[in-house]
Amino acid sequence: MTEQELEPLAAMHDVHGCTNVAAAGCRGATDLSAQVILLLKGVIYQEADADLWNALLNLQARVRDYVAVLDLELVLDEAEGYAFLRSRQETHDDATPKLPRLIARRPLSFPVSLLLALLRKKLAEFDASGGDTRLVLSRDEIVELVRVFLPESSNEAKLIDQIETHLNKIVELGFLRKLKAAAGQTAAFEVRRILKAFVDAQWLADFDMRLAAYQAQLSTVIAEGGPNSDKQGAAA
Repeated sequence: MTEQELEPLAAMHDVHGCTNVAAAGCRGATDLSAQVILLLKGVIYQEADADLWNALLNLQARVRDYVAVLDLELVLDEAEGYAFLRSRQETHDDATPKLPRLIARRPLSFPVSLLLALLRKKLAEFDASGGDTRLVLSRDEIVELVRVFLPESSNEAKLIDQIETHLNKIVELGFLRKLKAAAGQTAAFEVRRILKAFVDAQWLADFDMRLAAYQAQLSTVIAEGGPNSDKQGAAA
């Protein structure tokens, strides 16, 4: 199967004010260049730095013009409280010269794509319930979400280790935040709301088609009693 692709930031990390802009001389959050450098470094969250966020709101028109020269666009969601840069949509106009990508697309493995799709759907269900704004799931809850899509395995510890590896990748991408667990409790993760900006309806539709093909393949493997069914499922 071909890998699902996603175009995250050059570095999908939370940005906290001037502590991360030594290259800009820390000239202040109201400086246009400093704002752009922060956005090139990662996501700006309202909850992380309210002053920085308010400055970005005031400068957003100038930031959009500034990054357009680099063939980037500013994505800013005031309701959800996040902002980031991404490559502008490609045109099919042959007369328009294509610029090199400043932000490269990252191919995702099937298990990581599966987890992102399941987390996105879980977030939609959570929002529909009208409860809290923060969706927090334990590691065990996430394991149960994905278990039904994987081949049965007699090695529970190995299964959990594999899923934790994929979870760490999603944390690295910036779509989950690992929370501190109390003594004796399993790890918990907050689903970052920025996931909604990357995993949209079209992405989910494309992935659902791949998932249906994967499940058909998995059913065939199980029906044939293939000796390597666990390996095939994990590597798909």
